[in-house]
Amino acid sequence: MKKVSILIPCFNEEDNVELLASDITEQMSKLPQYEYEIVFIDNFSTDGTRDIIRRICSQDARIKAIFNAKNYGQFRSPYYGMQQVTGDCAILMCCDFQDPVDMIPKYLEEWEKGSKIVLGQKIASKESRSIYHMRRFYYRFLRKHSDIEFLNQVTGSGLYDRSFIDIMDQVEETEPILRGIVAEIGFGIKLIPYTQPKRRAGESKNTFYGYMNVAAQSLTSYTRFGCRLALFGGVIAVVGSVAALIAKIVYDLLSSGTFDFGTELLGLLILLVVSMNLFFIGVVGEYVMDANRHTRKRPLVVEQERINF
Repeated sequence: MKKVSILIPCFNEEDNVELLASDITEQMSKLPQYEYEIVFIDNFSTDGTRDIIRRICSQDARIKAIFNAKNYGQFRSPYYGMQQVTGDCAILMCCDFQDPVDMIPKYLEEWEKGSKIVLGQKIASKESRSIYHMRRFYYRFLRKHSDIEFLNQVTGSGLYDRSFIDIMDQVEETEPILRGIVAEIGFGIKLIPYTQPKRRAGESKNTFYGYMNVAAQSLTSYTRFGCRLALFGGVIAVVGSVAALIAKIVYDLLSSGTFDFGTELLGLLILLVVSMNLFFIGVVGEYVMDANRHTRKRPLVVEQERINF
């Protein structure tokens, strides 16, 4: 009998964890041909999430838990969890019900047909329209400027065959981005369209800074856009400064026969050059920090506790 692992990353989801475990258990009861486990990996919740997980784990040995010793971010924790499950495949789902539970049999059907990675693709969303369109622009931007073909409106929720999980174990990165790794080395990929529902309970833990951090990491890991922007921007700044200087000289010579550089023009040129330098130092710094993150050989996660393993 094949075993299916369902991995649920969570952080401060006390209103959802028990309901989600119940819904998944009910869904899997309709698929008796599979053995299954439900694995919660908690990223250092500060509400009652862990107490609820402990209770439902005590009631069903098929529900397991990994409690992180601290919050390791939204990339590292799910990736580490994928490496800990024991099934022939793993289904990755968010804890907020925005990845519908009724997608599970659809994932498994395509897996049985031979697909190695089966992912949900959002064709519409009931979440904030601004967030949805921001994501849409973000994916298009990545696809256009990356050397690899990112999958549009695919966050990583879906099914992963054991053969791909074994490859994930070989990736030596401190900040692995699953959607990037899937786009770069994934194989046998099948996309299933769905409409993303609203959260069932609670509020999103994502902040504007969090979205920006995710975007910056993806850009520096998989595109050269920032470096090219710095290069071309620097060229434009130099050409613009030289052109302004020449224009000033020609104007003064034609109008008065003498050249007066002028403090105003000098100040503008200095401000332009300094501003451009500061901006591009920041851009290049993001790439340097990204390279630094990937060269540090540190564990993805430090565990505090395991239950039912």
